[in-house]
Amino acid sequence: MQITIKDVAKHANVAPSTVSRVIANSPRISQKTKERVRSSMEELGYHPNIHARSLANRSTQSIGLVMPSAATKTLQNPFFPEVLRGISTKAHQNGYSLYMTTGVTEEEVLSGVIEMVQGRRVDGVIVLYSREDDQVVQYLRQTKFPFVVVGKPFGDASSITYVDTDNYLAGREVTKHLYNLGHRRIAFIGGSDKLAVTQDRRNGYATALMEAGIPVCEDYIARAEFMTKGGAKAVRELLQNEEPPTAVVVSDDMMALGVISTLSEMGLKIPEDVAVVSFNNVYIAEHSNPPLTSVEINIFGLGFEATNCLIEQISDNAPPYGKRVIVPHYLVVRQSCGQKKSKATEAFESNS
Repeated sequence: MQITIKDVAKHANVAPSTVSRVIANSPRISQKTKERVRSSMEELGYHPNIHARSLANRSTQSIGLVMPSAATKTLQNPFFPEVLRGISTKAHQNGYSLYMTTGVTEEEVLSGVIEMVQGRRVDGVIVLYSREDDQVVQYLRQTKFPFVVVGKPFGDASSITYVDTDNYLAGREVTKHLYNLGHRRIAFIGGSDKLAVTQDRRNGYATALMEAGIPVCEDYIARAEFMTKGGAKAVRELLQNEEPPTAVVVSDDMMALGVISTLSEMGLKIPEDVAVVSFNNVYIAEHSNPPLTSVEINIFGLGFEATNCLIEQISDNAPPYGKRVIVPHYLVVRQSCGQKKSKATEAFESNS
């Protein structure tokens, strides 16, 4: 026998209209009632007709995900599966499915987004990167389509809803940590200068050096792709300096693994010869040799909060564009940088 909305309403002891509102994720229904109704739906095995409901309320109950170009390559970085886990968890809680772009070039990604928006395939979009002069963000702003960016947007960030880590502060903290361990020749390896995350972490690094009275040396700044081979290539370039660095701030754990592997191949000891500190604290960081000191940025939380912001924007009581959510971070100290936090570091971080 087919289970109906009336059956669910009777089981949950609510009106059928309440069940319909729960299915539509109406903000007028309390979370407690939503949970009771969804529990009844699950117990009875009721599955709403998403297609019929979408036609009735012009909602797709789908969220579009915009990956950086060459998404197949991007997914090799553990950051993206983890942020997708956060997104899917919140989306599932609210009855949304996910729709992902599959473009290889920036032009193909933009084309996919235009198809999603104009074809009404999704109710809103999450952009999983922040890049300078990004056509996707420009298009979404022009069409006034609901969207959220993971990362601090370029330009007028006050008019765009985004979720981010304070990457500037994190870059400053890790550089100061290395300074307090006794390092003075500290290098930085980042990704493309067009990415906000690279610029913020590098600026934090530069600020910490200037605060310590150390000139920022361009010879100690390298750029590479966020993959192990990118880190490997960058550290080889840095070590060609007449006075090679004794410590490296790396903007991504995958790059840092390439740095560690290359240093070992060259016969250099970590951290005795070169200390390494990184960002993201993905699951493989603690299993590297030696275990990698890394900034925990709560990747899952970034995805979860971005989805929450988008659903708020889509709902009837949506806040205006321009909401800013900063997910807390902290440094996880392991053997790749030499020793536990010094008292000076703890004092600096507590005052930051």
